[in-house]
Amino acid sequence: MRQAARRKSDVSQSGEPVTGSIGAGNGGRRIDYGPLRDSIGYALRRAQVAVFQNFYEAFAELDIRPAQYSVLTIIELNPGVSQTQAADALAIKKTNFVAMIDGLEARGLARRTPSENDRRFHALRLTDKGKALMSKLHKIAAAHEGSITQRLGAAERRQLCEALRSIAELTAE
Repeated sequence: MRQAARRKSDVSQSGEPVTGSIGAGNGGRRIDYGPLRDSIGYALRRAQVAVFQNFYEAFAELDIRPAQYSVLTIIELNPGVSQTQAADALAIKKTNFVAMIDGLEARGLARRTPSENDRRFHALRLTDKGKALMSKLHKIAAAHEGSITQRLGAAERRQLCEALRSIAELTAE
């Protein structure tokens, strides 16, 4: 049996075979990703989209977004942390952070109180409702992490996290 000749649309301009795995659902047309195929930034963005989509599905019932989960976790682990410290730790713009805390307060999950040391700052704490929610969120987060890393072994997962932390540190320099 004769092998079918490779169609021109199955090969990128650089002569590399084109995979249809990225951008599935493009109407059957194969897309040439050129230098994007080996771009760390593009790969990170595609991975972020996939991880966030999985997150939204996993946390939909509790109406929690990734940034909210991160903020609640920082507050849980650092009771009394200032808004500025928490926003800086998560690289969230202060104006966006204040709006997020407003929303978490409105839902009864977190509260701001004047700092005991410096009344110019607000200390963040979880409410009892926020603490109860966190136990549920941690279980969902563990399942979410498992589902996105199921293709990786333990060593590969550790290497990926280390590499991503190394890249993230570029902004701290």
